[in-house]
Amino acid sequence: MSGLAVRFRELWDEIAPIGRDAGSGGYLRYALTAPELRLREWFRAQADLRGMPVSGDGNGNLFAWWGEPPTGGPDTGDPDNGGPAGAGAVLTGSHFDSVPHGGAYDGPLGIVSALLAVDELRAAGVTPVRPVVVAAFVEEEGARFGVPCLGSRLLTGEIDADRAAGLRDAAGVSFAEALGHRPAGADPALLGRFAAFVELHVEQGRALVDADAPVAVASAIWPHGRWRFELRGEGNHAGTTRMADRRDPMLTFAFTVLAANKEARLRDAHATVGRVAVEPNATNAIPSTVTGWLDARAAAPETLDGLVEAVRAKAAERARRDGTELTVTRESATPLVTFDGGLADRLAGLLAAPVLPTGAGHDAGVLAAHLPTAMLFVRNPTGVSHSPAESATDADCAAGVVALARVLEELACH
Repeated sequence: MSGLAVRFRELWDEIAPIGRDAGSGGYLRYALTAPELRLREWFRAQADLRGMPVSGDGNGNLFAWWGEPPTGGPDTGDPDNGGPAGAGAVLTGSHFDSVPHGGAYDGPLGIVSALLAVDELRAAGVTPVRPVVVAAFVEEEGARFGVPCLGSRLLTGEIDADRAAGLRDAAGVSFAEALGHRPAGADPALLGRFAAFVELHVEQGRALVDADAPVAVASAIWPHGRWRFELRGEGNHAGTTRMADRRDPMLTFAFTVLAANKEARLRDAHATVGRVAVEPNATNAIPSTVTGWLDARAAAPETLDGLVEAVRAKAAERARRDGTELTVTRESATPLVTFDGGLADRLAGLLAAPVLPTGAGHDAGVLAAHLPTAMLFVRNPTGVSHSPAESATDADCAAGVVALARVLEELACH
């Protein structure tokens, strides 16, 4: 094992136990809960060891600066304490939060790799001409407050601060309460200090296994979004209500899930219903309300629009037959993201790496609308993500660090 792979494993082992569920082996690192807060403190400590001052944007996002230090001292939660006055910094990093029982690498790999890439450049005697900034974005998965990439959406103004403040988790805690203050919202001054963003991420598929390559450059992110399907019927007794008299929203919901599967397959798109809430959620009671969340993705915007409309129409028709009521609400949507072609080609040539599209959403997808952005993928032998089976070898992670260090040197040191 190379020395860098050993250093990666040593650093990785420091965070590996945090938030891990003993039963599933997956991670429960919801944004701004105890495990994620421990990781944020770890991030501050690692930045401090490297002499990298940490600043915040008032939205829960953290930034560790190598190069020109941020104004105003260390992170105080003050939205004005955003970073140095000069523009041109190169941003990298990812997120710490996880989906329920998710894998270890989705998110944290990008932060650990960024810190190690800084170490590699320093060890080589490299001094950046422009600051290098390692970010830890908040609530990328949307697993706690329902909106993915919430931190980057707030920073860029793609979500209103008042709406974000009022988002609530399953326990009724608002984002503002969890954050400790109202989010600051868009910060054009801070965003304007960044010249580019490069996010390293574990691959969420098997393309690199098939290509026999440890690292790739991303070309695009499919358009995708989340839609809430709320179905209301009549709660009643399971034993005394005749089948002909029922207004059962669960039947409508079951039909909707099957329709989503069929319509996605017809369009070569993706549709998933992975979350459902039932009221009153009793074994011997007909539900009064069933709410399900549709995650839909497609290669083209018109395909995605057609998929969601087809599922909505079929659900509405079934609701009429079942005597139930349907409300469909779009909770989030991300358009087709084509990463900066010149930057992606430049990095692919620099690294001699394959170029791949992805159906997964990332903070990079949000930031790409505001500054030149690229992504690097590290091979995942299982091809499984958002699951404890997600993995990467230490050797491939080290290759990812080397690739990221080369990219940062190219963008920040010349």
